[in-house]
Amino acid sequence: MADHSGNEKESKVESVMEKITEKFHSDDSSSSSDSDGEKSPSPSSVKAKIYRLFGREKPVHKVLGGGKPADVLLWRDKKISGGVVGVATAIWVLFELVEYHLLSLVCHILILALAILFLWSNVSTFINKSPPQIPDVAISDDIVLGIVSALRIEINRALSVIRDIASGRDLKKFLSVIAGLWVLSVVGNWCHFLTLFYICFVLLHTVPVLYEKYEDHVDPLAEKALAEFKKQYAVFDAKVLSKILMKEKKLA
Repeated sequence: MADHSGNEKESKVESVMEKITEKFHSDDSSSSSDSDGEKSPSPSSVKAKIYRLFGREKPVHKVLGGGKPADVLLWRDKKISGGVVGVATAIWVLFELVEYHLLSLVCHILILALAILFLWSNVSTFINKSPPQIPDVAISDDIVLGIVSALRIEINRALSVIRDIASGRDLKKFLSVIAGLWVLSVVGNWCHFLTLFYICFVLLHTVPVLYEKYEDHVDPLAEKALAEFKKQYAVFDAKVLSKILMKEKKLA
C-alpha cells in the first residue's frame, strides 16, 4: 500500500512538471513568433514599398480605364488587337506610301456602296429576293450636346492654361511648354502628321503590354532615372531659374 501511494505521488509530481514545461515551451514559441513577426515584414508590406512608375497603385489594366479598350491595348484578345493595328497600318500605307488622298478615298467608297445598294434594290425584284434593309440612321440631340459640352470644357481649360502661361506667373510651366512645343516642331520636320499619329498609335498598343510584362525590371530603372532627373533639375533650378526669378522680383 505504501508503495502504491508513493507511486501515485510520483506520477502526480511528474504530470505537474510536464504541464509546467509545456507552459514554458508554448510561451517561448509565441514570443519567438511575435519577435519574428516584428522583425520580418509581411510580403504585402514589402510589395507595397516597391516603387511603381508614376507612383501608380493600381494594375496597368485599371490605370488604362479597364473594360474593352484596356483589353485591346494590353492584347487580352490578340485577334481584336491585331486587327486594330492591322487596319491602322493599312490606312497609313494607303495614305502615306501609296499617297492616296482622303477625299478621293471617301468618294470612291461612297460610289461603290451606293452603286451596290442601288443595283441590289432594283435587281432583287427580278431574282425574287428581298431588297436590302437600309437602317434609318439619325443622330440624337443628346449625343451632339454631350460632344459639344465636352469640347467646350476642354477648350476652356486649354485657354485658361495658355492665359496663365502668357501672363508670366509661372516660369517653370512656361519653359516646359516652350520645350515641348520645340520638340514637337522638330519631330514635325522629320515626318508628316499622319506618320506621327501612326507611330503614337502603334506605341500605344505596344508599350503598355511590354511594360505590364516587364514592370518588375522597368520600375527600378525608372526610379533611378527619376532620381537623377530630380537631381539635375535641382541643380538647374538653383543655378538658373532661381536667379531669373530674383532678377524679375528686383525689376518689379
